[in-house]
Amino acid sequence: MKKEFAEFIGTFTLVLFGCGAAVIAGEQIGVLGISFAFGLALIAMAYGIGAVSGCHINPAVSLGALIAGRMSVIDCIRYMIAQCAGGIAGAFVLLTIMNGQLAGYDVAASGLGQNGWGAGYLGEFDMHAALLFEVVATFLFMTVILGATNDDAHPAIAGLAIGLTLVVIHIVGIQVTGVSVNPARSLGPALFVGGQAMEQLWLFIAAPFAGAVLAALRYRFCILTGACCGTCKK
Repeated sequence: MKKEFAEFIGTFTLVLFGCGAAVIAGEQIGVLGISFAFGLALIAMAYGIGAVSGCHINPAVSLGALIAGRMSVIDCIRYMIAQCAGGIAGAFVLLTIMNGQLAGYDVAASGLGQNGWGAGYLGEFDMHAALLFEVVATFLFMTVILGATNDDAHPAIAGLAIGLTLVVIHIVGIQVTGVSVNPARSLGPALFVGGQAMEQLWLFIAAPFAGAVLAALRYRFCILTGACCGTCKK
């Protein structure tokens, strides 16, 4: 269970500090600060648990790793369960902290860093823009992950490259969807906020999975790579 526990802790940390930055300090640090909170949390976990589990902390990444031939179906399922549990636990701890506000806190009104789109949500982008952003952003994110962790890549800088990619994705996409690219990150806050967050959750599951699968297929069939990775021959 070491790998699964590592994935639980990693996803817990990502949700607690990423969403926590948005909920607790969003007005003070703005989009740039929130973006770095997510990216730095991922970098920290990459070096903290990467040697144990590979630090997927994202069901879409685990699905991509499966399609790319880097993990088994059973391991993928176990990772996804641990990641979703970690995302829920992180959101629960954040909610508990926010409920400690002396002035009072209404999760339905103030939110919990949940993802969304449409009227009343951040930049008020429509569903098609949200769907397109999440698919493309996850595709690019997964492309960096597969490249940075390939056999011929430098392992010492993989976590930094992946984390900074997540920072850039958030800088561009926070106003569009709040940025998911991670179903577990979306699931936790949505469960406690309910309402529209739960109604729109399907997009933040389907779009990251789609983007990750496309990136994994590109990798598996050696499209746009300088040399064959050998996976397509297995």
